[in-house]
Amino acid sequence: MKLALVITHPIQYYAPVFQLLAKEVQLKVFYTAKKRKAFDPGFQQDIVWDIPLLEGYDYTFNEEQPVMENLIAFNPHYLLIYGWACTTHVQILTYFKNKIPILFRGDSNLLQKVPWYREFLKKLALKWIYAHVQTALYTGTNNKAYFKKYGLKDSQLIFAPHAIDNIRFSTYRCASTVRSELGIKLNDLLVLFVGKFTSNKNPILLLLAFVKANVANTHLLFVGSGSMELNLQNAAKHFSNIHVLPFQNQQEIPAFYQACDLFCLPSNHETWGLSINEAMACGKAVLVSDGCGAAVDLVTPNNGSIFKHQDVNDLAEKLEYFLKQPAKLEEAGQQAALDISEWNFNNQSRAIIDSLYA
Repeated sequence: MKLALVITHPIQYYAPVFQLLAKEVQLKVFYTAKKRKAFDPGFQQDIVWDIPLLEGYDYTFNEEQPVMENLIAFNPHYLLIYGWACTTHVQILTYFKNKIPILFRGDSNLLQKVPWYREFLKKLALKWIYAHVQTALYTGTNNKAYFKKYGLKDSQLIFAPHAIDNIRFSTYRCASTVRSELGIKLNDLLVLFVGKFTSNKNPILLLLAFVKANVANTHLLFVGSGSMELNLQNAAKHFSNIHVLPFQNQQEIPAFYQACDLFCLPSNHETWGLSINEAMACGKAVLVSDGCGAAVDLVTPNNGSIFKHQDVNDLAEKLEYFLKQPAKLEEAGQQAALDISEWNFNNQSRAIIDSLYA
């Protein structure tokens, strides 16, 4: 069986899935963007991932041979497209409609409100796009609701869990080194944010809420980079227990998750929020805004909590609740590791294979 997979560029969360798929079908991945430049606008710096993204499967980039020409020559039995916000992807959808079964993967949701006129135009466009799709592989509850709103039926939807490398993140790292280098005592509690320092991720809200909660013997650590980095550094320098560290690559970042006691993602909006998966895989309690697509699927009262996005008081109250109950944090972290175990690459790739016969 020949499966053609269309996606813009190599992504660290998808490459392991492609490697698993390549063991079961004749897979070829068609990257529609040119070979990715190192500069990441969100992190505002050059990013070269330190894990292999192009091993274990066949692939081609757009500049090596035109995608459409290459796809036709490959002559696949099935086509799987990741995302539609690219002219080339829409052209591929249009060309292959009614020729071979088309599967679609995306993680959009309905959590972000838009003006009615934009929603009207969006609905027209998306219903047309998804009319080309036989099966959509949804990531979770919010993503499923999105697909249904824009025309897909339950019979066309297959759950393929959003996942990260649970094994790599749960493998023991020397987290004590992270804490000691920051001057964090053994019994102090550490709250962690990992990601891009952007207004949408809203790290400033977490800083303000942490200061407002004002719980003794606690620390807050931001790890990442982005447009708000200077603002965070200027705010943090007034507090000895608030730390800002630069971007850490994939091999180093698990140690930072493992060093914390509570992970917080305060984003205004996230289609999913895979850093939540990463923290849970490390056995950490999670405190997540209701603007994150993953919140409804991953976060429960037993492994963490959800707060109202952009509400500093709600976030501060929940921070104070957890930081004053170290035993509760430890229990929630243990439960988080159990809860995330089924959200893995094997189950995602199996769902994709199963969808070929749906």
